[in-house]
Amino acid sequence: MTSLDPRFRRPHRSLAGFALAGALLVALAPGSAGAAASYTVDVSKSGDFVAQTNFVQCVGASMQMMLNMIEPGRDRTAATQLRLQKLARAWSGPRPAGFERQGASVRGWASGLNIVGGGPYRLIGTTTLGEAVREAAKAIASTGRPVGLLMWRGRHAWVMSGFTATANPNTTDDFRVTRAIVHDPLYPHGSAVWGPSPRPGEAITVGALGRQFVPRSMTNRFGGQSSLLRGKYVLVLPYEVDLSLWSDAR
Repeated sequence: MTSLDPRFRRPHRSLAGFALAGALLVALAPGSAGAAASYTVDVSKSGDFVAQTNFVQCVGASMQMMLNMIEPGRDRTAATQLRLQKLARAWSGPRPAGFERQGASVRGWASGLNIVGGGPYRLIGTTTLGEAVREAAKAIASTGRPVGLLMWRGRHAWVMSGFTATANPNTTDDFRVTRAIVHDPLYPHGSAVWGPSPRPGEAITVGALGRQFVPRSMTNRFGGQSSLLRGKYVLVLPYEVDLSLWSDAR
């Protein structure tokens, strides 16, 4: 998709490139030789993390981190984060008359990533935490791109760059996610209500993730399409377009 601003244009990379860029580890879990296999994927590197420059720009910072993980030539500048935040805010949907949005919505988050060439991304909502982390793991494993997580009942944004599971999601549906590799742009501040921020790139248990990654609030003053995500665990999920469908339609 062509960017609205040439400063946002980024080259696409092939899935093979993502596979090479991501840190991929398949190993036996500690224990006996017959121990169950453990499968770990992380598409981030140490220089990808970016802290939000203020207490509003968690979406802009998360977009910036995700683009750093997707593309070479990492950009950690405050100017880029602000441009991404403004882009996400512009695509965040309708606002009540007289209300000025300070942050950006999850809809603007996904739309902004697609506009700047990081996509395709889409929004999904799940009814359980287990289903959410499974969907995130399958998307990361199949696309080599990170996932966005809507935290704190819809008030904050994290990035999930990888996971550890009991098996490879690309080869079986019989797997369980045991850890999520996450990046909180508010690090190291955390929240007095929700808890501390994990270290950037820390692999935390699903239980620890679930203390801050909870269903979106049932109330939504903006309404519209995002109302379908009320009460759900919300993810900004990468996916691959099946180009064979396009060729078959010709």
